[in-house]
Amino acid sequence: MIDKATQEIKQPLDQRRKEPELCQGNRVAGIAAAGNVGMEKAVADEVKPEKIDIDSPDVLVNRELSWLSFARRVLALAEDPDSPLLERVKFAGIMGMLYDEFAMKRIGGIKRKIEKGKKKKKLSHGGLTPDEELKACRKELHKQAHLVSRLVRDELRPALAAAGIPILEYTELNDQQQVEMQRYFLESVEPILTPLAVDASHPFPFISNLGLNLAVVVTENKKKRNRFVRIKVPANRPRWVPLPGGPGYVPLEQVIMANLRLLFPKAAGLNCYLFRVTRGAKDDPWERVCLEEDEAELAPGCIIGMVTEELTTRKFAGVTRLQISADMPKKLQRWIAEQLNADPEDILSTEGLLGLADLMSFQVEGYPELRDPTHEPVTHPRLRLMDPGDPAEIFAEIRRGDILLHHPYHSFDSSILHFLQCAAVDPRVLAIKLTIYRTSSQSPIIQALVEAVRQGKQVAVLVEITARFDEAPNIAWGRLLEREGVHVAYGMERLKTHVKLALVIREEADGIRRYIHVGTGNYHTGTARIYEDLGILSCDQELGANVAALFNELTSATPSPGYGKLMVAPHNLREHFTDLIHREVQHSQEGRPSGIRAKMNQLQDTRMIRELYRAGQAGVPISLNVRGLCCLRAGVPGLSENIRVFCTLGRFLEHGRIYRFENGGTPEFFLGSADWMRRNLDRRMETMMPVTDPQLKQELEQTLRVLENDNCSAWDMQPDGRYVRRHPRKGEERRAAQEVFIDLIGKQAQPTDKIYRSP
Repeated sequence: MIDKATQEIKQPLDQRRKEPELCQGNRVAGIAAAGNVGMEKAVADEVKPEKIDIDSPDVLVNRELSWLSFARRVLALAEDPDSPLLERVKFAGIMGMLYDEFAMKRIGGIKRKIEKGKKKKKLSHGGLTPDEELKACRKELHKQAHLVSRLVRDELRPALAAAGIPILEYTELNDQQQVEMQRYFLESVEPILTPLAVDASHPFPFISNLGLNLAVVVTENKKKRNRFVRIKVPANRPRWVPLPGGPGYVPLEQVIMANLRLLFPKAAGLNCYLFRVTRGAKDDPWERVCLEEDEAELAPGCIIGMVTEELTTRKFAGVTRLQISADMPKKLQRWIAEQLNADPEDILSTEGLLGLADLMSFQVEGYPELRDPTHEPVTHPRLRLMDPGDPAEIFAEIRRGDILLHHPYHSFDSSILHFLQCAAVDPRVLAIKLTIYRTSSQSPIIQALVEAVRQGKQVAVLVEITARFDEAPNIAWGRLLEREGVHVAYGMERLKTHVKLALVIREEADGIRRYIHVGTGNYHTGTARIYEDLGILSCDQELGANVAALFNELTSATPSPGYGKLMVAPHNLREHFTDLIHREVQHSQEGRPSGIRAKMNQLQDTRMIRELYRAGQAGVPISLNVRGLCCLRAGVPGLSENIRVFCTLGRFLEHGRIYRFENGGTPEFFLGSADWMRRNLDRRMETMMPVTDPQLKQELEQTLRVLENDNCSAWDMQPDGRYVRRHPRKGEERRAAQEVFIDLIGKQAQPTDKIYRSP
């Protein structure tokens, strides 16, 4: 039975309060700007809007600007005065991290595109040249960075002070506190500082990526020229230094700046400023070119060596952003930019704190009233009565029927982790196979795999060492597993492995059985508590054989002759999705029920977007829940009147993928690892599985309905590319999807700490 909270929302969009957001300006956006007016006039005149050529680049939203539009929606969570204060601070830190990543990955990619001489060869999504794209992205990135800096300076820091946990300026400390900070500096900071001068004998030092630096201008007696000295703020000291004997914190860089006289006792004068460098992230070995439209060829070689080389190169990549404190003189700004070979257009003058990503590490004890209510994942009802001393029980339960897991509402520890831990110690289990894309430090899953080897089981793991920014730890995990006797494969040649699969082979009374987990998220116990993901535990033998065949391909690098129930990229996933869309068009044309509803992280693939445009124009209703960037334009007259795009944002990062096709009144569901991005469809190993169990299909139907009926944490794309946040109508009950899921799933079980103990 569908919960009351999942009943369909009826109110039109114009009844919701509109909040302007990043708008994409081009011809189609201009047509759409008067969308409702144009549509009303067309209805009045009984004239349909003129169809727009779907092959024009104008029908697509620029990928990079769409991502920045997503970032602007996340920023709204930090700006929301109704959110708990420490959650707002956390989201401000997330914004700093997002901007760092964008400057490294996307700005760096556009610059490489320009350097390769592609200014006039190809337009990006939205009809922009690379130069135009760089200019627009840089402008929007800087604009948003100023917004979040002002938010921290003018709202969050005063609010923290009012709550009794201030981040103070050093000048706000009393005499005793300054004495204590000086003692801390001398004992814990000064011994690890290395002042580096720049002069004829000392070249400008290398500035590492994302490090915080002091630019010290030293005036010496009887010398005409000042001396420049760079001091790196040590990353192995806490950024937020707690005040001894009282609440409050001081930024570490201010502690250093206030005590520079102890480093330069003979200086006649000292002036100090801050700067921070962002360098472009180099690309994955199999994806040399950052932007999806480009192709690259790479000669075969040792993948570990290649990735290690990439990590080394990344440290010395070109500068994509130079953040400086607003008080730094213009002459010094230009000089530092010249020394770094940085574009002056990439200089970002900042009022207040630099390196806002460090706010994610601003941890204070207590103050529950300043946080979201504690969320404890619950054990799935069918796994509640597991005896931790009997590892066979979970396999018996899976044999009774597929189990749909929805994290972080369902506990990862009492489901997936328990499944793998039981497999490791169950004497009937013969082999375990797993893909690792990202995992946590001190991972209990790694420990379970090691235990399985020690108990004589065959264990094979595919470790994807080109997972961006997790390359080094993944190499370390792979080598650790190899030392323990695990069979380790390091990805596929020219293809990143993004599949989320686990396979357990068990000998039972009636023969060998395969137990599988197909998921949308990584096997990471940490992110499983903050990422929304889905997964299915099953012992469907046909599907198990398909998964086994795919694992053989992943480890042997030899394609399988077929994949049965599985849809596998890059082999047949695009073709299957395209056929499913075409089938919906046929149903619509022949008067049968049709429709496409999907939940994904990102939508960028040009070919898929044009298939959706054609389907919408053929009368197929389409509803897309796209968390992040979306290059499709929704609701544009003559282009996409039948397509709706919305985004869900909340305390958990939406990460699950569900695809539903109406199929003439007999809906089909698919779940797996792939977004509708070109990289997912053409350049990665991805899997999608059909969901056939009627109960699981009903649960997925309810999941999509809850998301669609959100009236306060969902954002709707407008025809001009803006997103508008939904708000309850007067007197309407608040329905935030993630809160609804906590309530719905929480009623099905008790907190895991009361009912589950790991074996």
